[in-house]
Amino acid sequence: MSKSITGEEMQKIVADVAGKLPGAACTQPFGPEYDVFKVRGKVFAMTTEVPGEKIVTLKCDPDRAIILREVHETVTAGYHMNKRHWISIAAGGGITRALVTELVQDAYTLIVASLPNTLRPG
Repeated sequence: MSKSITGEEMQKIVADVAGKLPGAACTQPFGPEYDVFKVRGKVFAMTTEVPGEKIVTLKCDPDRAIILREVHETVTAGYHMNKRHWISIAAGGGITRALVTELVQDAYTLIVASLPNTLRPG
């Protein structure tokens, strides 16, 4: 079984994975306390800290979001985002490097799939 990770590790994974995705960019439109990852101007992931806890907010398929919230105590509806299409994750049991990596890639894929073909990165 994979080891759970800290909030800091989780945010580093998001930055590392997102930074390698085609056309992805990190911005700080809400100030230095938010790293916002976008592809072609559309947000797919964010990292921040809420009352002393590092979290990650990701675009997510609504059906999968329900399952993730049921399975993982630290997965909640998206912080300050559409509660159906976004999830927020804090460190906790079952939150692993592999899970976070997969969820970042899935969030990116959801956004890219919503783009017109002419705007999709390589």
